[in-house]
Amino acid sequence: MEYRQLGRTGVQVSPFCLGSMMFGPWGNDDRTDSIRIIHAALDAGINFVDTADIYSGGVSEEIVGDALQGRRDDVFLATKFFMPMDEGRNHRGGSRRWIIQEVENSLRRLKTDWIDLYQVHRPDLSVDIAETLGALSDLVHQGKVRYIGSSSFSGSQIVEAQWASRDRNLERFVTEQPPYSILVRGIEEDVLPTVIRHGMGTLTYSPLAGGWLSGRWRKDAASRPTSSARPSVRFDLSLPANQRKLDIVEELAKLAEENALTLIELAIAFVINHPGVTAAIVGPRTMEQLHSYLPALDVRLSAEVLDRIDELVAPGVTLNPEDNSYGMAELTKAARRR
Repeated sequence: MEYRQLGRTGVQVSPFCLGSMMFGPWGNDDRTDSIRIIHAALDAGINFVDTADIYSGGVSEEIVGDALQGRRDDVFLATKFFMPMDEGRNHRGGSRRWIIQEVENSLRRLKTDWIDLYQVHRPDLSVDIAETLGALSDLVHQGKVRYIGSSSFSGSQIVEAQWASRDRNLERFVTEQPPYSILVRGIEEDVLPTVIRHGMGTLTYSPLAGGWLSGRWRKDAASRPTSSARPSVRFDLSLPANQRKLDIVEELAKLAEENALTLIELAIAFVINHPGVTAAIVGPRTMEQLHSYLPALDVRLSAEVLDRIDELVAPGVTLNPEDNSYGMAELTKAARRR
């Protein structure tokens, strides 16, 4: 395993970060099996694990906590807060009140005395970023948190947070966690350059574009997942943007085959080969999925392959804007000129 420096922290992490959203009722509800998958990832050299309080209502954190017993010192452990945890009006967001309360809940579920990276899951436009940073700084000074990070922040929000840290002498976000894949390249235009300029680590999520690059979404209808529920705008094939994604997936599958790769290996290698990406978060639900991801660690894409990918999806382009999870506040009705 070739480890990488996490921004300017000096911490060395694997290019794969094990995402745990699928551990628990949202995905794999077999706790014993989920723990086996986590242990297999650690045995493969992955030393970075990411979870969140909201995943399966806290069950994911509990599973991760059980899996890390006896191995905690060897793992760089990240979790997140922000999403509503219940119907309580103040049990969400980026307020000092919630952060101080929820970190204790995460520490308990994770069965640990400290969190290596505590991240705000989404920007909270109703709270001064200095309040959020101030509460997180206190947690760092108390030793409950080692580093702090952001997730799905726009470029301007990243800069605002960095300035607030500098001007008020607060701890700074050392990482940003944005979506990034061959089909979702929007961060290349602004977010990724901004993160690089500020010396932050980049932990990208959804390298398979929510399953679009897993090999299951092909023009052959039999290969696509089926559901009786109405598809979301990210998967509704009546939308032109998603039809375009389907066409490009076919071309990417051919490109992968021509280079003796699986589509999964091509997709993940594309992400971790970017010089601005520290680690890609991979979230297996099964052991089979984990093993299908691992070979991508050894893949180096040629200039010709990267050029072909750029022909299919231009740099900085997200084919379906609904696949982005950052910058949405800038496009709300209140922010438009009409």
